[in-house]
Amino acid sequence: MTMTTQAPAVRQEHLAHVVFISAAAALGGFLFGYDSAVINGAVDGIKGHFGVGAGVTGLIVSAALLGSALGAAIAGKLADLKGRLLVMRLAAVLFVISSFGAMFPFADWELAFWRIISGIAIGMASMVSPAYIAEVAPPAYRGRLASFQQLAIVLGIAISQLVNFAIAALAGGNTRNHLVGLEAWQWMLGVAAIPAAMYLIFALIIPESPRYLVEDGKLDKARKVLAEVEGEHIDLDARVREIQSVLAAEHKPRLRDIRGRAAGLLPIVWVGIGLSVLQQFVGINVIFYYSASLWHSVGISQTNSLLISLSTSIINIVGTFIAIAFVDKIGRKPLALIGSIGMTISLATMAWAFSAAHKISSTEVRLPHAEGLVALFTAHTYVLFFALSWGVVVWVMLGEIFPNKIRAAAMSVAVAAQWIANWLVTVTFPNLSEWSLSGAYIGYSIFAALSVLFVVRFLHETKGKKLEEMG
Repeated sequence: MTMTTQAPAVRQEHLAHVVFISAAAALGGFLFGYDSAVINGAVDGIKGHFGVGAGVTGLIVSAALLGSALGAAIAGKLADLKGRLLVMRLAAVLFVISSFGAMFPFADWELAFWRIISGIAIGMASMVSPAYIAEVAPPAYRGRLASFQQLAIVLGIAISQLVNFAIAALAGGNTRNHLVGLEAWQWMLGVAAIPAAMYLIFALIIPESPRYLVEDGKLDKARKVLAEVEGEHIDLDARVREIQSVLAAEHKPRLRDIRGRAAGLLPIVWVGIGLSVLQQFVGINVIFYYSASLWHSVGISQTNSLLISLSTSIINIVGTFIAIAFVDKIGRKPLALIGSIGMTISLATMAWAFSAAHKISSTEVRLPHAEGLVALFTAHTYVLFFALSWGVVVWVMLGEIFPNKIRAAAMSVAVAAQWIANWLVTVTFPNLSEWSLSGAYIGYSIFAALSVLFVVRFLHETKGKKLEEMG
């Protein structure tokens, strides 16, 4: 009873510090959003500069996603061996290097190489940031603080679209035009080095995860961090013992720890993989990677296409704030269910609108005015429903559904599966859209409908539970 009455005062006293370190860690999510979406504005410029078609364009755009799967796969083991902060710092350095590399490519394959390197950084950051935030956040605030990851992602997406729009405008509205010696699309890719440098600075000053410190035997440092994030008035020795009791009989997490009888993996790992794969198979990143090119292809000018992409990113931010407001109030499962239903309806409507498209050349189609307005409106409602649900819920739940023993290893597998699914959607969309825009969106709507069934059948509420209670 005593602990229950003290907890709120303790949390309020140290909330500002927890918010700061969570926001600093979430800068990895900002880079994730920025670096993965910045290609949206550069697609037409890259196609024109290197003279490549839909297939090669899809490979260049999706190359980062293959790197992301690799980065997510190696980050878990590295985070357990050397700590969460080392992974953040390494990701930041790779972000900086790859940004400059992508800014000065001499061939399409070299640009794809630098996209893979940036993808490795994205994958590492996407795995370690939510895990770190979940491990430093008090249970009552964990949902909202874990939501910082998705908020940072959508802010990164929005800022990248704003920067793309500004650079294109300065270059006269065409991404192939030159600006201070370089084509506009090159500046779009290179500017990512600025937030990457900021991420590195913050990763050098925030504290290590207390759970990693306990696991590594650095108990005094763990007590110090726990006092900073949960308050000096809690029983620090009891909190350390609580974490130790979960870790005491456990060895360092290994990938073989997540093996089980259910098709080779533990059931909870399959739930994490299902969350990750469905989040991507609803086609959300088609909007953020190709929307400028998509709207341009259906008759909207390049500058206005970038402006539409920016407005979509703003809707994404609004939806994310809605999710942050409600994820700890109504819970993860209800939000996911609301989003799944909304996405299904929006995607099906988009598929209907695109069915009216007619080709006017081998590379361009046109939509009638009424269907074009419907497509624009439902694209925005789709993004809104995704942002207020699966955009946030997936990252929150991946950070908390796994038991301590397997958290890092299971996170690596789940996030790697997410990037592979993202790659499959991204690499296939250019060819699918040339075959049938409507058919592509019918496919995404089917997966959105499947996500409704997945939430009802497999998702269990985690609101308000301690990480040590997960099992």
